[in-house]
Amino acid sequence: MEKPREPQPTVFVIDDDEAVRASLRLLLKSVGLPATAYCSAQEFLSGYDARHPGCVVLDVRMPGMSGLELQQILNVRGATVPVIFITGHGDIPMAVEAMQHGAFDFLQKPFRDQDLLDRVQRALEKDHRTRQELKEKDHIRERLTSLTPREHEVLTLISRGKPNKVVAADLGVSQRTVEIHRARVMEKMGASSFAQLVRMVLDTEG
Repeated sequence: MEKPREPQPTVFVIDDDEAVRASLRLLLKSVGLPATAYCSAQEFLSGYDARHPGCVVLDVRMPGMSGLELQQILNVRGATVPVIFITGHGDIPMAVEAMQHGAFDFLQKPFRDQDLLDRVQRALEKDHRTRQELKEKDHIRERLTSLTPREHEVLTLISRGKPNKVVAADLGVSQRTVEIHRARVMEKMGASSFAQLVRMVLDTEG
């Protein structure tokens, strides 16, 4: 059975100004970037799936829910999508606040098309990297759940740097048993070296 194809990264444009939405969507499509435009934060949220790759181009000031409020909701939902804020004159304090809450970047109006495209490209690259890292962590966690309770104990002790002999004494088993468990743990985790095994454990804890 074929794996379902991952959705194509999309640039989500959220701005209450229809002319801005239309021009941004046209600009993004002119360089081959799929773009979807929304007139409000509420409209965007009602259909947004955090699993969909891409980035958000978001106006700070909007009637109803502001760009900053939307950013906070995305943070609470654990959405890692990078957010690029568009700010009008005098919105710099708001932009600074947005950056403190994890915004990817901000652009002050009026801006050059190329400046926006450069930032969008960087945001999409960041989103891709983040998703790959999260996917890898999920895979490692899946492998960890396949370990038996004893294999978990062995992994915990060896990842703290304890030699097989000490692990054997701690668990009240023979050194040979620890070596067998250790080999099984390496195999189940798909680790090619002890250092890689320790890295895996640290990454899932981080």
